Amino acid sequence: MFIEINLQQIYKSTSGLIAKLAEIDKYINEALKQAGEGNEIILTGAAPVWMYLKIAHALHGKAKRLYYSAPGQGIEKFEIFSHDPY
Repeated sequence: MFIEINLQQIYKSTSGLIAKLAEIDKYINEALKQAGEGNEIILTGAAPVWMYLKIAHALHGKAKRLYYSAPGQGIEKFEIFSHDPY
């Protein structure tokens, strides 16, 4: 099952127009809630690199596969990691 997590929507819903490093724990918790366990996750949305890195790290061990997507940049689905034994 693919689950798309839009990081921009996460920080806008909790912090407003700008992602704040002081709010990273809230962002991580929301991403983990959306991701569930053992799913294939796609991270997308305009967000700072530090937010992508922290959330990707938090999803390690929770997601079967993690992808990055930036359609405006021509990146539809770039695999970050896979823990699928097949």
